[in-house]
Amino acid sequence: MLDPIADMLTRIRNAQAAGHAKVAMRASKLKHTIASILEREGFVARVEKQADGINEILCIWLKYTQVSPTKKMPAIQEVTRVSKQGCRIYVKQSEIQKVKNGYGIAIVSTSQGVMTGAEAYRRGLGGEYICRVW
Repeated sequence: MLDPIADMLTRIRNAQAAGHAKVAMRASKLKHTIASILEREGFVARVEKQADGINEILCIWLKYTQVSPTKKMPAIQEVTRVSKQGCRIYVKQSEIQKVKNGYGIAIVSTSQGVMTGAEAYRRGLGGEYICRVW
């Protein structure tokens, strides 16, 4: 697997499109931090790390809203990887923009850790623009 973050975001996108309740994948510190941000911002229901022998598994419970008795709409409408393996994208504090007029979030990896774009802006930090979610 070349890009584990893109793989995680794709797994979440595909699981929500299929209507699954949760998605599981191999855990890493960065994946867990990004998933925790999604949980804190209300895009996923729950995040949990589980030990599976030698490996750790990251379980993400997806969040849906009930539109009608038979149809549910995923909380994440779109998730886009911005900085990729072959083309890293770095932003200054002044270049961090709102996603969908504040309805979405940007996730930025800064020198003080991974955080939302709004947090990075408040702290006066820039960094690698990982993804945007709405």
